[in-house]
Amino acid sequence: METLTNPYSRPEENNAPLWKRLYIYQKERFPLAGHGLLVAAFSFSAVAYSRICRGEDGFVSWKVFLAGVFTTVSLFLLVRIFDEFKDVKEDALYRRELPVPRGLVSFRELRNIGIIVVCLQVGLNAVVFPKMLLLYALALGYLLLMSKEFFVADWLKRHQFWYVVSHMLIIPLIDIYASGLDWMLEGVRAPGGLLYFFAVSFMSGIVLEIGRKIRAPEQESEGVLTYSAMLGPAGSAVLWIGMLSLSLLLSILASAYAGYGTTGTIILSVIYVVCCTPALLYLKHKSRRAGKMIEGASAAWTIAMYLTLGGVPMIERLLNV
Repeated sequence: METLTNPYSRPEENNAPLWKRLYIYQKERFPLAGHGLLVAAFSFSAVAYSRICRGEDGFVSWKVFLAGVFTTVSLFLLVRIFDEFKDVKEDALYRRELPVPRGLVSFRELRNIGIIVVCLQVGLNAVVFPKMLLLYALALGYLLLMSKEFFVADWLKRHQFWYVVSHMLIIPLIDIYASGLDWMLEGVRAPGGLLYFFAVSFMSGIVLEIGRKIRAPEQESEGVLTYSAMLGPAGSAVLWIGMLSLSLLLSILASAYAGYGTTGTIILSVIYVVCCTPALLYLKHKSRRAGKMIEGASAAWTIAMYLTLGGVPMIERLLNV
């Protein structure tokens, strides 16, 4: 599996220095600015929610947090890299415009980047907080199984529900690692409320997954799996609203456990109503713009939900110290 070329290849990009090609790759497949912000909010909120549920004052040290954020962000980067290998046949047939099929980066380069990332993760965790290597190994081990489709690839392809569930479980596993920057390093039992938080993380992953695969009818193409193609535009939008609603319910339960009262419920409900708007527009117009807005609303809900459950309450506490 070496560098590939096809009619979508751009010689001026494919022949550019490695740093420039990797910049283009991340821009298209793993935008560090957007993904970094989302995962940083995810990690900060997981730690904050854990500490709030335990009744602890203050936050973990910034050295610990930054090392943890590097690990969580780079774990999601590994998810993307592993997907490139896992989806090689489908991408070569149906998504030839993507960076790897068009020869922007090679599989050898991606493999080497993956190896470097794992080495940095292990080294950083071993130096800063060796106790976290256990939770890190749990997430990485599951990711390796994902890359092999749990050795039942054909079965998973025939059962889309279980395919999505099995792949979305990586999110709460990374969440366990992030929250462990609090309870694991403190050597105490994880607070029970984290079960709600992990469930919310799982459902938010589902919301993101469905949201990015809702297209206008004219955008559908052969071999590209989308929920709007499988269920129809109306069915996919209704499914997305249903998953968003379940995520809202779990968020309210997590908010109540943390003792946020009606304020948390009101804030989450307002965010939910705002995020539902693109789906309602899509149901009416089925336009390309509305489909893209659903994807944006999925990310906005996820960030806003994490900040509401952990980020903002912790910041308020830190400012009031």
